[in-house]
Amino acid sequence: MRNVLILSIFLSLSVNAQESKNKGNSKSYTEKEFLDAVEKEVVNRLQRYRPKNIINVSREYMKKERELALKEVDLRKREESLKVSEGDFAKKLRELNKKGEKLIGCLDENDKNESKRVNHMVDVISGMRPQTAAEVLSVQDPEISIKILGNLSATKVSKIFNSMDKEISARLQKQYLNMKK
Repeated sequence: MRNVLILSIFLSLSVNAQESKNKGNSKSYTEKEFLDAVEKEVVNRLQRYRPKNIINVSREYMKKERELALKEVDLRKREESLKVSEGDFAKKLRELNKKGEKLIGCLDENDKNESKRVNHMVDVISGMRPQTAAEVLSVQDPEISIKILGNLSATKVSKIFNSMDKEISARLQKQYLNMKK
């Protein structure tokens, strides 16, 4: 405590000396004279402080130390809480990534199976007569019909379109052309 007070007095005297020098008061001191003046000022100021004042300053200092210690504890607790939350978040993210990979795998498998089924239907439709194929594809879901027609030969597709009802044929041809783009 005393060291802090001495340091603050020393700094204030240094500032005062610098201000005096800047104002044109060109009084210069030797180092010994300066240190003697600082010591004298420290003694004068310490004599002004009674033991009661020093006790109050000490109490205030201790209070500030306790407040800092409590803040440090609170900060550590927050850090630990953040680390736990960060770990939980990372764990949930990994789980979500695994579920996403499974979902993508299922979708890929479903697309693969759908492709197999469409290819099977292409084989079935290509073995039919154009009139029968036209009847089957006319009542089928348009998207499936287009996928099947997309895998048939051009001659077979033209014969099927010619055998269909003209309105259904026109609608499927339009969708077929859009699919090709």
